[in-house]
Amino acid sequence: MSNTPMAANPLTRAVLEIDEYVSGLGWDQPARLFALVDTARLRAEQPSLADRLGLDDDSGTSGLTPIEQDEIPTGKPLDEFLATIAWPDAVAGCALAVERLMLPPSAEAQVPQGLDEAALSKWVAEHPDRQEVRMTVAVLRDGGRESALRLREKDSPTEVLTGSDLVPGLAEALAATFEE
Repeated sequence: MSNTPMAANPLTRAVLEIDEYVSGLGWDQPARLFALVDTARLRAEQPSLADRLGLDDDSGTSGLTPIEQDEIPTGKPLDEFLATIAWPDAVAGCALAVERLMLPPSAEAQVPQGLDEAALSKWVAEHPDRQEVRMTVAVLRDGGRESALRLREKDSPTEVLTGSDLVPGLAEALAATFEE
């Protein structure tokens, strides 16, 4: 991706590349799952796929190549879907881009008690301080993690927040897809 800022860490670069790709599709998108494969290994073991993906033979560069997976089923909760995933050994990591509504910490005290999941979702969606956010979270088999957060109201490549522990629950769910 041409607009992806260069980051020192290959996982950070992969997360920013995925964020840029999903951003180009616009908002109100379904969740998207990506396998992360070692680029050099992909070039060596599957050169025709590497060619189709437009990966140049730049042997001096190590990195990760995101490969989008089939669409995530809409009728199944995300955590249940993730629990069904098993990755082949060639997959070094995985990433998920998903949109959610967030509230500031100050709104926690305002949450009505006793709401079921549907009522809570409706309450959050109607809250005046809600923020629409796209979270791109990636994990590696070896435990590495990275995230990128983009607010809809500040939808710009220069306004993307990155960090390893921004969405710990989602990172844990993704890491569990590599457990045997």
